[in-house]
Amino acid sequence: MVFFDQIRQVLRRLGRAPLFTTITLLTLAIGVGANTVIFSVVEGVLLKPLPYPHAEQLIGVWHTAPGIGLKELNMSPSIYMIDREQNTTLVDIGVYDNDSMDVTGDGQPEHVRGLDVTQGTLPLLGVTPAAGRLFTQKDDSPGSPDTILISYGYWQKKFGGAPSAVGRSLMVDGKLREVIGILPQGFQFLDQPNVSIVEPFQWDRNKIKLGNFSQKAIARLKPGVTMEQASADMARLLPVVLRTFPAPEGFSASLFEKARISPNLRPLKQDVIGDVGKVLWVLMGSIALVLLVACANVANLLLVRVEGRRQELSVRSALGAGRGRIVGDLLFESMVLGATGSLIGLLLAFGALKALVAIAPTGLPRIHEIGIDLPVLLFTFGLALLTSLLIGLIPVMKYTGRNVNGGLREGGRALSQSRERHRARKALVVVQVALALVLLICSGLMIRTFRALMQVSPGFDAPNSLQAFRFYIPETQVPDSQRERLVRMERDITEKIASIPGVTSVAAVSAVPMDGRDSNDVLYAEDHVMKEGEMPAIRRFKFITPGVFGTMGTRLMAGRDLTWTDLEQSRPVAIISENFARQYWRDAQGALGKRIRVASTDDWREIVGVAEDVHDDGVDKPAPTTVYWPQVGNNFEGSKQMIHRGIAFVVRSPRAGSQMFMKEIQDKVWSVNPEVPLAEQTTVGELFTKSMARTSFTLVMLCVAGSMALLLGIVGIYGVVSYSVSQRTREIGIRMALGAQRRELTAMFVNQGLMLTGIGIVCGLVAAFVTMRLMSSLLFHVSPVDPVTYISITACVVVTAYLACYLPSRRAATVDPVDALRAE
Repeated sequence: MVFFDQIRQVLRRLGRAPLFTTITLLTLAIGVGANTVIFSVVEGVLLKPLPYPHAEQLIGVWHTAPGIGLKELNMSPSIYMIDREQNTTLVDIGVYDNDSMDVTGDGQPEHVRGLDVTQGTLPLLGVTPAAGRLFTQKDDSPGSPDTILISYGYWQKKFGGAPSAVGRSLMVDGKLREVIGILPQGFQFLDQPNVSIVEPFQWDRNKIKLGNFSQKAIARLKPGVTMEQASADMARLLPVVLRTFPAPEGFSASLFEKARISPNLRPLKQDVIGDVGKVLWVLMGSIALVLLVACANVANLLLVRVEGRRQELSVRSALGAGRGRIVGDLLFESMVLGATGSLIGLLLAFGALKALVAIAPTGLPRIHEIGIDLPVLLFTFGLALLTSLLIGLIPVMKYTGRNVNGGLREGGRALSQSRERHRARKALVVVQVALALVLLICSGLMIRTFRALMQVSPGFDAPNSLQAFRFYIPETQVPDSQRERLVRMERDITEKIASIPGVTSVAAVSAVPMDGRDSNDVLYAEDHVMKEGEMPAIRRFKFITPGVFGTMGTRLMAGRDLTWTDLEQSRPVAIISENFARQYWRDAQGALGKRIRVASTDDWREIVGVAEDVHDDGVDKPAPTTVYWPQVGNNFEGSKQMIHRGIAFVVRSPRAGSQMFMKEIQDKVWSVNPEVPLAEQTTVGELFTKSMARTSFTLVMLCVAGSMALLLGIVGIYGVVSYSVSQRTREIGIRMALGAQRRELTAMFVNQGLMLTGIGIVCGLVAAFVTMRLMSSLLFHVSPVDPVTYISITACVVVTAYLACYLPSRRAATVDPVDALRAE
């Protein structure tokens, strides 16, 4: 009963001050809600274990090759075979690779996301099929019948959830494959969304050679085995790999020995989340600062409120209420405010998280595992307690000190604020300004980073006018022996698309800039003699048709483009990037006529052109040194024939991005080959925007945090100056009666506010100098102590603070001296 009586009294008091209550609850709700949202993201992405049994035993299997300058090297079939057969520290190891597949033969052809796996990959994750079975060793063996697994969602879409789907066949990439199992509902392979079909690799061990580091691998440690022990075990097996498998045609085993390949194991969660943790922890710290600013603001409001209640508290003290009772009452009120504000903040966070998941920011992994769960609720409960204590302790300490009884019984003129009590409010304002400055400098540095990124030339023009799509022509449609037919088909499609109204140019390339389809290999230059122990450099490879550079808006710095005659006659020619030319031949012109190749059995290919550098991995990363090969050719990478069946078309048109335009393109493609579904329909502009998504997300969040902190800080300054004016009315009257000018009185209070601002700025600059280095990994061509940012942000804070001081200070100049003197 006593508790409910206290609740009723607190609610009654708060109801009599609706403006104070509304401002306080809204301030706390925004601060707590923002922290709950960011913590939900941190918990869902970074802290929550992966949704697999004993996820702590799962590791990502990578390698490093310092001999060729590669910090990260994927898995190869040869290493996988030996690791799986001879390791002593793993339960099992599995290999996987992203894929995309064409499903034909049953209505309109469609393109779906796929996954290639070895037999043990899915069991490592504890997958139990909803129907049917998983792959066996027989399914993953060469020459066995072709089998596939399909996702629960694709089962519902394609077969209506019919149990008879298991055992039926689908035409996938030109081959009839039997559906042997349905993956469980809600299953997601690592962070790969919308995988519809899974198929086995079916590697032939007798045909495997060294190299081909194109896949990724996961493994499960045996109970009690550490990652260091597993790394040592796998390092022991690498020489066995080199002795067991031959080098590819045109390469020597010494090339792999000189690469000095070694294991580079890490927790599987790191493969899933990447380096997003740096961004999220910076955002978490930023939003925590906003909460501190909000608490300082509310504490200031409570100081004013308790100051106004001093006479009430004086009466209660005189009637026998002890200090403990008064302290408890004040803290209880702050607990009610903190709990209510936190509850409202939790509701705001729930809505904000729904919107965040719906938007699904690019680059934010595990987005669908983010939500309000028990750890988030406990975090919000802890925030409620923390905010209640922060906002309640300062008024309690200032107004229930050692002289509590005498202080509480003061009345009349003694109500004027003491210096000690006013000092607390000033200190809170200083804290608010300092924290706001730190957050504004964070957002300023991100703005400078974004501007620096936008000023980098990506190597192509008007990306929003570039429509891109992919298709794949399986060997069952056009056999390798009919390579000329494949070239004619691609040329016919190019000419058909070029005839669409509004199309200015069209061409094909193996990988569109920033689409993540990397292809790299070693490269030799005929006139570059390798020194003893020197390794050939790794270059980015792209395979193109004529017109790619003109379509993309990539300048040719020297020489010429490819022609269709080059492709049709399989001429040994190539084009390289300008940074490659500078590395070996000083300039673009010097590279023309030089010859390059990959394997020793390859034909030497003449460099006929040098193209502008393209930032293939995003403008925040260096442009890779790239070689552009013809789409088809002879004697390449140790193979007699070079054929690329999967290709991306790039179409330049102001109509890019519209559904009607893609419908016309699809009709033109199907007029040449009706069995080819179009995939990955996007614009290069969208790919460019996605490459900037993490920077944009960080920029927006920091700007919001900085703006909130500045607004709360300015409200604090305004409140201090305004309250100071109201408490010094009699002093103002005396000064005016003695001849003080209105301008002098205004300046007196403005100077008071600017002094607090100045102290806050000094403290904020010191804190920023110390902490901004933590942001260095997020910045691009901007120093963590960038003087332009620091000076401009400081000037902005000073100007804003001046306005916040000037507006309430004007009231001092309008005071009537006679009324002011009579007021006391």
